[in-house]
Amino acid sequence: MTRIALCQIPVSTEPAANLRRALEALERAAADGAELAIFPEATLTRYGPRITDLAEPLDGPFVTALAEAAGAHGLAVIAGVFEPGDSRTGDTAQNGDAAKGNGRTSGTTPNGDTAKGNGRTSGTTPNGDAARGDGTPRVYNTAVAIGPDGTIRAAYRKIHLFDSFGARESELVEPGSAPVVVELAGLRIGLVTCYDIRFPELARALVDQGAELFAVIAAWGSGPMKEEHWTTLVRARAIENTAWVAAVGQAPNPEARDGFGIGRSMLVDPMGVVRSDLGPRPAVQTCEVDSQITIATRNALPCLEHRRLQVGRS
Repeated sequence: MTRIALCQIPVSTEPAANLRRALEALERAAADGAELAIFPEATLTRYGPRITDLAEPLDGPFVTALAEAAGAHGLAVIAGVFEPGDSRTGDTAQNGDAAKGNGRTSGTTPNGDTAKGNGRTSGTTPNGDAARGDGTPRVYNTAVAIGPDGTIRAAYRKIHLFDSFGARESELVEPGSAPVVVELAGLRIGLVTCYDIRFPELARALVDQGAELFAVIAAWGSGPMKEEHWTTLVRARAIENTAWVAAVGQAPNPEARDGFGIGRSMLVDPMGVVRSDLGPRPAVQTCEVDSQITIATRNALPCLEHRRLQVGRS
């Protein structure tokens, strides 16, 4: 059994306030015996024009503080941050096609090694706010994985950017290109960020790399059918891959007007059974992941072994 804390916190535009919430949630998770705490997408700062100034390299103060707390409590952490990017706001890279930048690099290499970065970006927020388009660097939307010793184990840069429902994340964010699986708390964990959940080929690539649990971090948007899409997609990724899914979204922030953050963090088992659903309010809940259930499910339903088609990019 592995004890995982779903840390459904509201996120503001102020990193200091978000860090305080995250550290309080980590204390609660540790007190409840969690071995891994998962936070939402964009835990560093809420989407908006200020992410162009607030993006930090992985050795910056926000991740450093999370890492120190992880080491102090002896539990692993996954959280969403923004890193300085390589390309510029006039570029239109999407779907993993990297745009050219000014030689600055940040984040992780495809094998998960941490790289340095010191750029800043500007652009468009997902809710359609105007971009400057002045050629300054964009950011990466990154899921950082920290071990219980406080070291960074991996970082995943979001591949599929939310250019839907009138939003243009790609004007602000540079896409990543490599799926990432990391071992934490005795589990092989595939990292997935928000809109990525709509692309089953990413989950299949992760399970082919040995993932037995998907950590899905999100700032899911509200709107007609959106919550139904979220719950359906989370369960679908579990069922079709006979894998656990720990999906953690931002709790609604009453001070924000952008509609992002619906809560509904969930733990779903490999048969698609919802083991926990946190609803819409801020919460920290510790759940158990049983790898024996994965083995039993895959023995009874060996669909991963029955595949006949190799699906690539459509």
